[in-house]
Amino acid sequence: MAPQQSGTDLVEAHGCRDWAEIERIVKDRLRPRFEALARCRSTAELLACPDYRELKPLADRVLESIETGRFAMAARPTRQAYRVVAWNLERGIEYEGQLAELRSHPYLSSADVFLLTETDVGMARSDNRNVARELARELGLDYAFAPCYLNLSKGAGIESAVAGDNELGLHGNAILSRYPILNPRSIAIGNGRDKMRGREKRLGQQTAVVAEIDLAGLKVTVCSVHLDAQSSQGHRRNQMAAVIEGLPPTGPALIGGDWNTTTFNSSRAFTAIVGYWVRVMLGARNTIRNHFLRPYTFFERELFRLLDQHGFDWRGPNLLDERTTSYDVDDAKTHQNLREWVPAWCFDFIRWALREFDGKCPLKIDWFASRDLQTDAPVVLHEFREGREPPLSDHDAIGIDVVPEARTRSS
Repeated sequence: MAPQQSGTDLVEAHGCRDWAEIERIVKDRLRPRFEALARCRSTAELLACPDYRELKPLADRVLESIETGRFAMAARPTRQAYRVVAWNLERGIEYEGQLAELRSHPYLSSADVFLLTETDVGMARSDNRNVARELARELGLDYAFAPCYLNLSKGAGIESAVAGDNELGLHGNAILSRYPILNPRSIAIGNGRDKMRGREKRLGQQTAVVAEIDLAGLKVTVCSVHLDAQSSQGHRRNQMAAVIEGLPPTGPALIGGDWNTTTFNSSRAFTAIVGYWVRVMLGARNTIRNHFLRPYTFFERELFRLLDQHGFDWRGPNLLDERTTSYDVDDAKTHQNLREWVPAWCFDFIRWALREFDGKCPLKIDWFASRDLQTDAPVVLHEFREGREPPLSDHDAIGIDVVPEARTRSS
């Protein structure tokens, strides 16, 4: 049962009349022509397509909008510390299990702010839910959702075979909070690969969602960001630069999410395959320990140096060297998704390279970075993914406590 609310439920859009209008635009004017747009085999073809040139202003309006809603209770107490969780929900495919844990798990249920990546709105693969809105309503939280993509298809890999059709086809990132969300906005950070190539054709680009959270008098800028998996290390660094540029230049700030610090250049299958050969030459044990779990040491070091240069601490707010996801060569879903762009022979090679690790490879790709904040007690919660069937996500949730410095000094 949804919590009783302190006032009138509000679902509105920032920068447009209301979110219902955005949904009507998608359903009535964009979606009927998705099939024609999906025939384009590249972004260059899309830009030359008469249908797209006509629809582009509407598509841009949808993708530049922010959906917000207020479901939080009136009581917003002052705390000694405020808990923030970042979690890639893997579209919200396992929504019911995720909701159950968010309600009952001792750590998740005590969180004050959630930075969520990969949240669907009207996608068949996640039962056409508005994932961020429904979670916020059920948990009694305020929320802000920023779309990244309008999907022209049902998805990639096994997602393409799910029953039903997309009602809207939106996918993006969200902030949920027990405390007021102020000035929600989005930061476009670009794509690392042409999203019109391959089976999962999409309009739009990776987009971070930003807002100020009023934590009982402590205003903190928070940002939920998903850096591009199919990109180079340099592109991910540049995406983070765009995020930092879009934040206030000073003051308390917290960036969290899935940064995809895999160490690979995955903008093309060829560079990813060559990169894997390089890592095998380095030795599987060495690569896992010193690179996959420590991406900041070499392959992704420019991203972390950028954070250092701008006054963001990433060492204190994270459990360093602790996995937040794993690649399993025998996982059917992962295998099918990768098979769409990686040759079949690669999997036998990967299985051989990981023979001493039971075909599983841990990676650290989910992170926090803080500025002008006292943080404490970082955690990685493996139990929602490991040893659970089905896993609630292909990512672990990560958490951190934000401690107001004045209260720290007085305690």
